[in-house]
Amino acid sequence: TACVRCSRTCRAVRGETLPHVPTSLCPAVLSKEECPKTVVTSCKDCIRTGPFCAWCKKLNFTKQGEPDATRCDTTEALRSRGCENDDIVSPASSYTKLSDRPLSRGSGQNEDPVQLQPQAVRLNLRPGGFRRVEDYPVDLYYLMDLSYSMKDDLENVKSLGKDLMKALGQITKRARIGFGSFVDKVALPFTNTNPAKVQKPCPEDERVCQPAFGYQHVLSLTDQAEEFNQIVSMQSISGNLDSPEGGLDAIMQAAVCGNKIGWGDSTRLLVFATDDGFHMAGDGKLAAILEPNDGQCHLDKSIYSKSSEMDYPSVGQLAQKLAENNIQPIFAVTQNVAPVSTSRLRLRHLSILRPQSLSSNVIVTHENLPEDIKVTYTSNCENGGVPGPRGVCNNVGIGKEVEFVVTVTADKCTKEQSFQIGPLGFREKMNITVVTECECVCRDPLNKNDPACGGQGQVTCGTCVCNKDFVGQRCECRMGDKNERDLREACRFNNGSVCSNLGDCVCGLCQCHAGEDGRNIYGRFCECDDRSCPLHHNRLCGGNGKCDCGKCLCHQGYDGEACDCKKSDEACRKGTSVCSGRGNCTCNICHCLPGYKRPFCEECPGCPSPCGKIASCVECLGFNSGPLKENCNSMCSKVKHKVVEALTDKKPCRWKRSDNCWMIYSVKELDGIDNYDVTIQKKLECPKPPDLAAIIGGSFAGVALIGLLLLLILKGIIHMKDLKEFRRFENEKKKAKWTNADNPLFKTATTTVQNPNFSGD
Repeated sequence: TACVRCSRTCRAVRGETLPHVPTSLCPAVLSKEECPKTVVTSCKDCIRTGPFCAWCKKLNFTKQGEPDATRCDTTEALRSRGCENDDIVSPASSYTKLSDRPLSRGSGQNEDPVQLQPQAVRLNLRPGGFRRVEDYPVDLYYLMDLSYSMKDDLENVKSLGKDLMKALGQITKRARIGFGSFVDKVALPFTNTNPAKVQKPCPEDERVCQPAFGYQHVLSLTDQAEEFNQIVSMQSISGNLDSPEGGLDAIMQAAVCGNKIGWGDSTRLLVFATDDGFHMAGDGKLAAILEPNDGQCHLDKSIYSKSSEMDYPSVGQLAQKLAENNIQPIFAVTQNVAPVSTSRLRLRHLSILRPQSLSSNVIVTHENLPEDIKVTYTSNCENGGVPGPRGVCNNVGIGKEVEFVVTVTADKCTKEQSFQIGPLGFREKMNITVVTECECVCRDPLNKNDPACGGQGQVTCGTCVCNKDFVGQRCECRMGDKNERDLREACRFNNGSVCSNLGDCVCGLCQCHAGEDGRNIYGRFCECDDRSCPLHHNRLCGGNGKCDCGKCLCHQGYDGEACDCKKSDEACRKGTSVCSGRGNCTCNICHCLPGYKRPFCEECPGCPSPCGKIASCVECLGFNSGPLKENCNSMCSKVKHKVVEALTDKKPCRWKRSDNCWMIYSVKELDGIDNYDVTIQKKLECPKPPDLAAIIGGSFAGVALIGLLLLLILKGIIHMKDLKEFRRFENEKKKAKWTNADNPLFKTATTTVQNPNFSGD
């Protein structure tokens, strides 16, 4: 990988001193240097492994049987293991300026201002500077909506040319201005296609109105403000039916028709003025326009000729064309349209431009990037510290300088390749030539019989390249001295595979490979590695030990197969008690008796209440009675008690004695098994004896009351029955038909009264 590496200090590269690069600009991806562990057998393999891999060429750096792959690591790691700086081979990423010009403001028409430095570099990019300079050419194309709702704004624009040129003149002497207008496609439902309405789409009382149109280019870019005013003053309003306009059609043509618009090598600004939204791709289907927009120029006599044949462009398609042509759009819209625009500028803002208010978003990107090269950017702008595929600085005013740190990375060794980097909207491009460093230059003496290799080989970057028929790290083994089969058998363990298929058998000794996943393979038969150990919390040996040949060697204070057990009872202890005496502390965790809960085995939600369990002890300790009276001290030795006049516990224990009196007490479980602290209420709650007189009197009164009640009920029933019969008799009597004639058989009774004292004489 070839890349610019940030540092807190300056360092010399090819005779040039790199300037200090602020830590805030350093890419986060380069903050940690690591060298991946892969199969490496030479210095060449090592430096191709990763951007931070270095090779130690020091003789005797590796031990007998230790693989040469251990020579490949980061520079700091090799230094820590005793490899001197002069013995470390690490081709440094570097750069060379091929051309450079200082930033300038431009003092005349014949001097081209410089926006970007450097203009060309080789291999790696250093932080470059960018500053918006004065007198840089500016082209401003004013694209205006001429639908009827913009009538008032058109009158303002007719006198705007001088103001615009005056404002631009304070920024640059090379300003040009152009004009174009748009309404919408001349097709239903966008525009009334009645021939009369096509010719005059405005209201009847409007005297001046031009025919309906999609987009027309009116004035090419010019530096003559009077010409702009004259042409614009001749413009008249037009109209359409719906509210959204055909603005995207107009922007597309203004962007791709560069020859007709007159775009130059300049800062290109396109001002889009409207008071409404715009149609997008797909809306053309409403008018049966199905052909997609092709993004090509179709200006025929300054009129967009494909307006009624092609659909509107998409926003993404338009953004691509604007970027390709280095055009920066400015949306000059009314407040109600601001949410759908990319800039919240009001129309009136264009008439009060100031040099200090003209700012731009500077976007630095690349072109013609080779396939195996990657580029990321950071900057000293707000939110510019996160690496991204483009460098962006917002609101860069005149004379303000911004810096971009460009990181160039080559994924693999490639031939010399070039690409360009530059800001959008400016003609300068920086040419980058990348050459990858993929070979080691160790400058070893050309001695084919070097004593360091037993006189049978040549030292190459610290390792021996043996002559024919000689092998071994120091070419110490001559194949002709021993039988090859015997040598291979010496590398087998219990008739297994040679070096466990993880190394090479050299002179009867295993030279282990480096694991492709970064593991270190070792052992007499390459049977060990530093990764084949149990995991705990997805960490090897729980992160609390070292893996050694499949077993965890735990750090001090840890134990267990995966070093997952902390030798401590700190987390099990509450006060002086460990697990409340009702469990064992293992791996700093309480393992409680059945029913008790962690963390301290204090509570047993499912256990029965101890009230009944210690009732006999309460009776003998508190009242000197009960079945344990004779041996109370021995049977109740684990129960501590005290007697009080009255309990304050809201839910005390209540237990009935044999004499029907209730004992009232509270129980607190102490640490350990069957250990209790009991508080006993001194006074028993005994039931009162029954009142016989009240019982007998109440019984008689109850019987009498029941008899009286029954008599009243019986009397009531008889009364109701008689009343019912009487009412029935009355009803039948009313229904009877009686005659007034006397009964002939009836004779009135005759009563004779005789006085015994009266005589007829």
